[in-house]
Amino acid sequence: MQVEPLAIPDVLLVTPRVFGDHRGFFLETWQAERFAEVGIPDRFVQDNHSRSSQGVLRGLHYQIQQPQGKLVRVVRGEIFDVAVDLRRSSPHFGQWVGAALSEENHRMLWVPPGFAHGFVVTSESADLLYKCSDFYAPEHERTLRWDDPEVAIEWPLPEGVEPVLSEKDLAGVTLDRAEVYS
Repeated sequence: MQVEPLAIPDVLLVTPRVFGDHRGFFLETWQAERFAEVGIPDRFVQDNHSRSSQGVLRGLHYQIQQPQGKLVRVVRGEIFDVAVDLRRSSPHFGQWVGAALSEENHRMLWVPPGFAHGFVVTSESADLLYKCSDFYAPEHERTLRWDDPEVAIEWPLPEGVEPVLSEKDLAGVTLDRAEVYS
């Protein structure tokens, strides 16, 4: 597999080896020893599956306690996946990185603890699966505003098109008001 640190080096883009022929394909989506060698922990406690329609934007979510690392992959469709560094002690605090994940490219994004995570669906619909390094704790969940001008994420939305958001995501706070990590 290929592992590419993004502009924030703790966020990793993983491209697995895909073996394919006229019957289909095979790839390893998780192998504890190989992933541990590149800095992705070998302990995950929860797997999630999310399906969304085109234009749905989910995020930017994080847990202020019990922070979750997430290994994200798409099994149907395509998304633009984003991680925002919320570690005040990081030289990348408040910066974001993103990558296109799709059923065709088989890429995975490792979003470590200490980051807000979100995505927008760029295909007709998308199914994504992600492993979490800690349990979901709704009492500790926070939402960073998806369109915070200070973070300035370049979401791949058609000009003049607003994303489809949940009430929770509409109520997200800007970075200057967000609870962050030390």
